[in-house]
Parts: sequence; structure tokens; C-alpha cells
Amino acid sequence: MKVYSIHISDFKIDGGAMFGVVPKVIWNKQYPSDEENLCSWALRSILVDTGEQKILVDNGYGEKQDEKFFSHVHLHGGLGIDGALAKHGYTRHDITDMVLTHLHTDHCGGGVQYNPDRTGFELTFPNATYWISRQQWESALNPNRREADAFLSENIMPMMESGQLKFIEKNQTLYPGFDVRIYNGHTIGQLIPFIQYSGKTVVYMGDLIPSTVHIPLAWNMSYDVQPLETLKEKEAFLKEALQNDYILFFEHDVYHECCTVKETPRGIRVKETFTLEEYFKKETTRAQ
Repeated sequence: MKVYSIHISDFKIDGGAMFGVVPKVIWNKQYPSDEENLCSWALRSILVDTGEQKILVDNGYGEKQDEKFFSHVHLHGGLGIDGALAKHGYTRHDITDMVLTHLHTDHCGGGVQYNPDRTGFELTFPNATYWISRQQWESALNPNRREADAFLSENIMPMMESGQLKFIEKNQTLYPGFDVRIYNGHTIGQLIPFIQYSGKTVVYMGDLIPSTVHIPLAWNMSYDVQPLETLKEKEAFLKEALQNDYILFFEHDVYHECCTVKETPRGIRVKETFTLEEYFKKETTRAQ
């Protein structure tokens, strides 16, 4: 198995929305904002090559929205989906499985693109099975008022119309070494992948814990539809991560790609930060 970080781009969004009830005077010291209260965040996917499967998790905003839309998210940096895949020797046609943590625009928009004459839409990864939890799919088709603007029909319906969409009903092993679990605090039916790689468990955190700064239990996003459920899910996950020495891989942390955690008098906190490449290169050197 091979595992790669895919840095699609960065974007900007309101710091208050990302930190919920935490006051700006506190979060701004950890994650500085600009004069418009915007913080930079990453759009980072992960590519898992099992030999037979090439599994991509999430795919960013994509490119099909209009200028007004992108003026609100300020895309910058990164290599784009094609450039980030090419860095590791892959193309979008190589992807066999497109696993979507959930259907908010910044996680799934890159999975659908305009067709060549812009008369309709087609899948960005034409050879891939698209995976989503059934609970999230049904929630996206019948959204609550809080999430409605995050679910765009042009990102979602072409997946169903393609015939390449499959649903995940419960926690399961999708492929050997690649498990998915369902979490419901941020949005109903969010899928979180647990990847067994080189003797470690790498967890793609999605929006369960979007950055290292969100590890403290009270630091949660305003976007969470069930914030008390988020608290329970985070607490249980972090205890498990501590006990099993998981590597947490962050989709949105612009400063830190991965970390491990440790127990402190203030609760579970960051132990070490690193990139996947740095960590496993160091482990390989130690083994030699």
C-alpha cells in the first residue's frame, strides 16, 4: 500500500464560523485572521493506492462555480487536483474509488465538472465508484435550513445520474486496510476513513476535527448541526486515538498536515506535528 497527501488548494473563510463559541481574542492567537476576519485553511485530500484500488478521499471545491461564488472562498495555493495527483504519478483517470466524507461543497465540488461543450455535467473521475453514506445522501436531498446552502445540486445529482454512486450504510471495511466509520455531529452521516498503513492507523479527519486547533473539546465549528454530538464523538475518538497512537491527518489545517496526541493536565492535546512523508521516511530510516 502507498498513501499520499494531495494538496488541492487553500481557501479563506470566516474565523468566527470555524471556531464557534471560542472568542476571537483566544482563537486569533492560535489561527491568525486578516483584517476581514478571514483565516486560511487547506483543502487536502488523501490518496490510498492498494495496488488494485486507487482511493481518493474528498476533492475540494472544483472549478465549475461562477466568479461570484469563488470571490467568497478566495482559493489560493496548492497544485489543483491534476497537479497534486501528477506529483505522485497519477491522473484522475487512475482513480478507482472516490470516497466522500460528506457533501458540503468544499468536500465534493471537485468530483463533478462541466462536459466539454458546457451543456451539462460529467464526473471528474470517470473510472471511479463514488462512495457516500446513505444517511448523508438523504440529508443532502432533504437538507435542514442550516445546511441547505452547502448542498449544491450540480455537485450531487450528476453522481446519481452517472450510475457510479454507491452507498455505505454502516461502519465497515471498504477494502482491506481501509475502513470507514459514520459520525453525525458535523453533518448527518459523515464518513471518516481509518487507513492501516505501515503498522500505523492514519485517520482522515474530515470535519470531525478539521485542524490541530480543534482538538480541545470546546473548539468546534459553528457549522456543526449537532454540536453536543460533536463533543461526544470527539471525546470518544480522541481517547481511542491516544490509546492506539493514531496519526491524525487534517483536511483543513493549513499549518500542520498530521499529528499524534498525548494526555496533558488540560486534556488530550497535540504531541507532535509532521507530514505523512516526513513521518514514514523517519520510520523507514529507524528500521534500517
